[in-house]
Amino acid sequence: MSITVERKAEVIKEYQTEPNDTGSPEVQVAILTERINNMSEHMQSHKKDFHSRRGLLAMVGRRRKLLDYLKSKSEERYQTIISRLGIRR
Repeated sequence: MSITVERKAEVIKEYQTEPNDTGSPEVQVAILTERINNMSEHMQSHKKDFHSRRGLLAMVGRRRKLLDYLKSKSEERYQTIISRLGIRR
């Protein structure tokens, strides 16, 4: 359900805005999206796992807040990240 260290490093490298960037909203949203996708896959086969469902909803809410923040700061960066990640809004 969680992502591996190697996969997390790949996601950071792909979405970072500058060389040592690990905490920008784009990187945080990309990591959360990866975790959400993994958790959604888990929920397909474990429909009654309500504890994981709660965690999934919390991650979705956290990603939504980050995206709202990014949209308020820079509409262009917001549009870029949702198109790259394939998030519908």
